[in-house]
Amino acid sequence: MATMTNPGARTTPDSAEQTGLPRPNLTVREIEVLVSWFRCDSKPAVAAHLFLSLGTVNTHLTRIRQKYAAVGRPAPTKASLVARALQDGLVDIDEL
Repeated sequence: MATMTNPGARTTPDSAEQTGLPRPNLTVREIEVLVSWFRCDSKPAVAAHLFLSLGTVNTHLTRIRQKYAAVGRPAPTKASLVARALQDGLVDIDEL
C-alpha cells in the first residue's frame, strides 16, 4: 500500500515521490483550492464554492506557485499546475 506524504493527497505510480521529483509541502487547504480551481471555470467560482474571498484564492495559488518554484519545478500557468498536480498524484486525469 502506498504511503501519503501530503495530507489529502493521493499517490499514484507516477507520483513525484516515485519518480524522484522534488515535491513541495502543500497544505490540505492549498490542495483543496488547487483542485477546485482545476474543476471550476474561474477563480471567483472557486471562491464561491469554498466560501472564500477571491483574494484568499489568489493568495493560495500564489503560495502554491512559490512552493513549486522553490523546489525547482516552476508552474507559472494553470496548465503547468495541472501537470504538477498529475505528477504528484494530487489529482487523476479522470477527475479533470
